[in-house]
Amino acid sequence: MEDPRKKYINWPTLALMGFVTVVGFDDLIYNFQNQGLSVIISWILMIVLYVVPYSMMVGHLGSAFNHETGGLSSWVRGTNGDFMGYLTAWTHWAASIPYIVDTANTIVIGIGWLIKGNANLQDQLSNSGFALLTLVVFVVFIYIQSKFKNSMEFLSKVGGIAMFSMTVLFVIMTFAALSMGGHIETEPITAKALMPKFDFHYLTTIGLLIYGINGAESIAPFITKMRDPQKEFPKAMIMLAAMTGFLTIFGSFSLSVFFNAYHLPADLKMNGSYYAFQALGQHFHLGNIFMYIFAITEIFYLSALLAVLLDAMTRMLISDTGSKYIPKVLQKTTDSGLPINGYLLTCGLSVFIMMLGIFLPSMLDVFDWLLNLNGIISPGVTCWVFFAFIQARKRSSEFPSDYVFIKNDIIAQAIGWWCLIITLAATIFGIGPKDVPSMSGTWWYELIINVVAIASLVGLGAILPYLAKREGRSNKGSAFTQKQWIAISTALLATIVGDLYIGGTHVKNSTWLMILITAIGVTLIYICGHKQHDLKEVNI
Repeated sequence: MEDPRKKYINWPTLALMGFVTVVGFDDLIYNFQNQGLSVIISWILMIVLYVVPYSMMVGHLGSAFNHETGGLSSWVRGTNGDFMGYLTAWTHWAASIPYIVDTANTIVIGIGWLIKGNANLQDQLSNSGFALLTLVVFVVFIYIQSKFKNSMEFLSKVGGIAMFSMTVLFVIMTFAALSMGGHIETEPITAKALMPKFDFHYLTTIGLLIYGINGAESIAPFITKMRDPQKEFPKAMIMLAAMTGFLTIFGSFSLSVFFNAYHLPADLKMNGSYYAFQALGQHFHLGNIFMYIFAITEIFYLSALLAVLLDAMTRMLISDTGSKYIPKVLQKTTDSGLPINGYLLTCGLSVFIMMLGIFLPSMLDVFDWLLNLNGIISPGVTCWVFFAFIQARKRSSEFPSDYVFIKNDIIAQAIGWWCLIITLAATIFGIGPKDVPSMSGTWWYELIINVVAIASLVGLGAILPYLAKREGRSNKGSAFTQKQWIAISTALLATIVGDLYIGGTHVKNSTWLMILITAIGVTLIYICGHKQHDLKEVNI
């Protein structure tokens, strides 16, 4: 029975909320450089075969687990137990680390364009300088978040809407330019150029396509606030798919108007958004006005987003997993409730990710590598959505839902497996480096640091429950003694610096030397930390 006091969300509003979280202008740029004109067909295939079923599955899970706020980790916990729920929460948080670093890097790029009005920053800034400025951005926004956290959430939503408005504006004005006799840079546009080439390179780029269109799970909690979810939610998702299709298809075509898809700039991923709005302004004889408006919008949005991410993702991890799997030292909060040690862990891992890329040849390589790392880790987390959906449909009687995506459980599971296999394959193939010559020294180095980054982020999540267990057994409530912490930290730092130095210099047999250094480092860490002191007395 309908509750007259309840405030309902209509389906167009839900579609717009999802639209803001799913795709942006930068996503168009990234994938346009990866695939050129053929990205238009790729977007069509992804929307029909992936976005629509993915969104519907999110709706089904959000409705089935509405009593647990519809979070991703709660879906997996509900179907597969507490530990799997913890792993989901951890990987979801770990995926935010490269995203946070990439966001901070993009803010630095935006400030460079706002001050200089061009792309010269990449020629004037060293990799270490780029990393240092990124670190400064972290410190500034941790301070901002501690002072203005409530306003930042609001600003990120406003900035998000502004960003999408700029994207739609770009598409509309591009077609206006063509109607006025504008020239198309990409010539000729042929059927052959539009068809994707399904080779190894293409497989390595699917992850970035998924990265550009995932995020629908963030609107899952709102399905329970709809008046009639069974009828209205599919309408919202169809509207979302239509808007996403319009933006990706016509947006990619608009890029082909201002960029020659057969000869794209090497720095398109880093500076393409600014080049695009710069070209648009020059076509209408307005100078750099559009570029400056976009730069302000980008900085405003990403700054607010970074401040929220630093706080929200840390709090989510600690509050969602509890003391059973997270060491108490990470649960420590200040008087104002800030998880200070969680912040330090977030910043420490962010610095670690930045250090992995510091020996790449240029600032452009660092930016591209970090972006591509997101194209590996983000789809990997999305796999949990399909995993939870398959499990829920195997035991559909245990998980009733107001909105049901496909009533036949067997067919529903088959579609779930289809999306899971695509996403898992995109994650695995995404580990292959892009934007650098195949099999070159830089290619091998990027491959190694991709594996190191993933293993470190996921591996730490597997270690934390062990540390929490050691804490519980210790009389002093500490997993290690002070001397052990110092020895472990020294061994870990020496291993990281040694691997990065060997990998960055590309000496002969560098891969085997890095494996040897890592093996020695892991052995030393084990020797330093395996013994546990100050054990509590066990009553028999």
